[in-house]
Amino acid sequence: MLKTEIDPYRLSRRGFLNAAALGAASIAVSACTTTEPAPAPVEPPPTYVDPPLGDYATMYGPISDSGFDLPAIPIKKMDPQFLRQIVPDPTGQRPGTIIVDTTNHFLYLVREGGQAIRYGVGLGRAGFEWSGDAVVQWKQKWPKWTPPDEMVARQPELEQYSAKNGGMPGGLKNPLGARALYLFHDNVDTLYRLHGSPEWNSIGKSVSSGCVRLINQDIIDLYDRVPSKSPVIVTSDIGQPMVASANRRAIPIDGGVPDGSVLLGPVN
Repeated sequence: MLKTEIDPYRLSRRGFLNAAALGAASIAVSACTTTEPAPAPVEPPPTYVDPPLGDYATMYGPISDSGFDLPAIPIKKMDPQFLRQIVPDPTGQRPGTIIVDTTNHFLYLVREGGQAIRYGVGLGRAGFEWSGDAVVQWKQKWPKWTPPDEMVARQPELEQYSAKNGGMPGGLKNPLGARALYLFHDNVDTLYRLHGSPEWNSIGKSVSSGCVRLINQDIIDLYDRVPSKSPVIVTSDIGQPMVASANRRAIPIDGGVPDGSVLLGPVN
């Protein structure tokens, strides 16, 4: 009876020792094995989206600016496609580039995230267009206007504003409007401008001589968004490869940057 009672004890103890030995071996093997942690998920960079522009009644309402009172624009009389809006960028150009689409009378300011701010523009009538690439090398609020000699020759009534007579001071009747961006090509003034105009009903049409005009409220907005030396491309082929060039056959709107102006520096 004693032997019968002791044998199960011995078997149990032996089983325990064997199990312990197996457990120690398992621990020894696992100590030599490393497990790579799962890689952390990569977060995509945040997509930049321009904030909403606001309602049109506010955007095109009356403005008091530098002592001049701009009247509200009668937006209900305008084709809504020519009002300022954020759209998918159709140009493929890098952010910060200004593209003037002469076919559809739009100006695009390319933004981050595949967006662009689109403005309606008025363009030079047939025979007076300008196209090519340029750089904004000077900006001016309520600029002085000096009609070029060719324009004075065609319109003698402009003689009083010629260069020799000091030009036309900035103001509500000035053809350059509330702001002007001066376009240069190869460090030379092209004599063409992106500028404002009180003639809101000319937007979306080809009526002016050799310029790109925006509603005064829109050129003020564009002026504030455009840094120095921003590239400008004027083309009829949006979305097509754009070749650096400049067509100087058109008659310009302006006689040149005023003497003594401090430019934004040479084009890089």
